[in-house]
Amino acid sequence: MSQHGLSREMWMFMQERKKWWLVPLIIVMTVIGSLLVLAQGSVLAPFIYTIF
Repeated sequence: MSQHGLSREMWMFMQERKKWWLVPLIIVMTVIGSLLVLAQGSVLAPFIYTIF
């Protein structure tokens, strides 16, 4: 399944089941995950890991 298909499937699930509380959760998880991935090879990694 492509990434576009997964995001569309999640959107349709949230619309149908009225699970709007999942939107902020998914956004926060995506931001934290991308921050950790991008900071892995960075000089800022020790500073970012102290936040968590």
